[in-house]
Order: sequence, then structure tokens, then C-alpha cells
Amino acid sequence: MSNEDQIKKLLGKIDDLSCNIEKINLAEYVEILRNPKRLLYLNFLSGMARGFGMAVGFTLLGAMLIYILQKIMILRLPLIGEFIAEIVNIVQQRLSIM
Repeated sequence: MSNEDQIKKLLGKIDDLSCNIEKINLAEYVEILRNPKRLLYLNFLSGMARGFGMAVGFTLLGAMLIYILQKIMILRLPLIGEFIAEIVNIVQQRLSIM
């Protein structure tokens, strides 16, 4: 390879690298890291959003589980109904001990 070919190849790589840096918004990321107050604020907000999302998700999943268990109890399926009744008894016993 000649020097001109190597230089053209390097320039192509540099162009690709600069495009990739622009795509990931590296300048904005560096600016956030330079301002610790903004970084703390953004991390706090993202933590609050995650916590709220988990709480809502857990509530919805719990409600769906209770709804399904109620429907199973109404059907009075022998094996599953006895299993659920046993779980309820265990939970009640544990709560009475506390």
C-alpha cells in the first residue's frame, strides 16, 4: 500500500468516527459530566421514574394475580383450590405469630 492509500483509509476512518461521535451525542454527555448538579438532578429524576414504574407495575401484576386466584376459587378446582387454601392458612398462621 502506498502512503496515499493509507492516508485515504485513515481519513475515511476519521469520518466514520466523527459521525459515530455525533450520533451518540458525546458532547452533551461530556457537558453533563462537567456539571455535577445537573448530573445529580438527572439521576434523581431517572431514579424516581424507575421507582414509580416499578411500583405501578408491581401493583398491576399483583392485582392481576389476585383476580386470577379469585376466578380459580370460584371454579372450585379441587387440586388448585386446596393448594390456594393451604397457602392462605400458612399466611394467616404466620401473621398471627407476629
